[in-house]
Amino acid sequence: MELMVLLNALVTRLLFVLHSLIGVWRVTAVKKEPKYWLLALLNLLLCLEAGLTLKFKQGRGYKWFSPAIFLYLICIVPSLWLLEIHHGTQYCGNEPGAVQVNVSNQDFNQSRDSSHGSEGTDHHIIQTAKVFVNQLSTICETVWTLALHQTFLLLLVVGRWLLPIGVEITRDQLSQLLLMFVGTAADILEFASETLDIEDVRKNYALINAILAVWTWSMLQFPLDLAVQHIGCKSSAPARRIPSLLLCRYSAELWNIGVSLFIQDGPFFIVRSILMGHFRIFNQMLVFFTAKNILVVTLQLYRLAVITLDFRATVLQKSRKGEVCCCPCEPYEARAHATGHQENEMKEFVAFPPKEESQAPSEDH
Repeated sequence: MELMVLLNALVTRLLFVLHSLIGVWRVTAVKKEPKYWLLALLNLLLCLEAGLTLKFKQGRGYKWFSPAIFLYLICIVPSLWLLEIHHGTQYCGNEPGAVQVNVSNQDFNQSRDSSHGSEGTDHHIIQTAKVFVNQLSTICETVWTLALHQTFLLLLVVGRWLLPIGVEITRDQLSQLLLMFVGTAADILEFASETLDIEDVRKNYALINAILAVWTWSMLQFPLDLAVQHIGCKSSAPARRIPSLLLCRYSAELWNIGVSLFIQDGPFFIVRSILMGHFRIFNQMLVFFTAKNILVVTLQLYRLAVITLDFRATVLQKSRKGEVCCCPCEPYEARAHATGHQENEMKEFVAFPPKEESQAPSEDH
């Protein structure tokens, strides 16, 4: 096993575990109940996955699916749910940016002076760490929750980048996937922060749960790598049916369209439409992002129509010429076999000329 592959696999999962533990710590501090430390046991699944991956896959990833990202979602999402639902995360004091985030150095100087004469360097470090933790605890809960959301999405992208890739995905495909994840993470963060910050939404417990459910549903696209990989076609007869051929040729494009319609922009548009239509909640950003979701859904449907018409024209053109429509990702042997026995007979005729011509005596002699 390569040292760099082993290091990337372990460091990435360690970052996932540490971030998940920070989320559990915030839940315990907010709820003031030690029983919520049991959420930390979910990280055992990530440790088990790390051991199995190192043993059977030598630390490298799987095709189309990332178990580490999926288990990281399982570890951190419950903590974010509890922080968003808790009533203490709804409001902060006045001027949160100036009062709650500003950390002065007075306590650090006091701890340094008190430990400079009598205690050693170790005691000074411990006192400094205690003061730092106490200062972090004074930060507003809303700021903490938003910071966890932001670092969570950033860690998803960075972690997917650091995780060792398998043999089925190239680095070019990985770069495309990471660029897509950056845009997706920004849209998801905007959806969660913009809708949950509305005061009327905070007063409706069922509406908060619905928004968090849609937010969780949108997260399921991160463990999957289908956005940049094509599904391989088989040379069997059922694989040459029209839907199978369409899926074979445009699998990545169809997955992107499906994600936008059913996992991200479609559900986001429905939630925002309900907020404006049923609950009569209007603001400038909500109207803008609703219009943006409508535009994206319309363009995705237009893209689907273009792909379908292009594929239909290709099939009709090949059928008029008498050719067999095969998937371009099939191997050459399968396509040669699908064209029938005429091409094989022509090859045999060219390779082996008739015996009468080769054995006929020359008239000159």
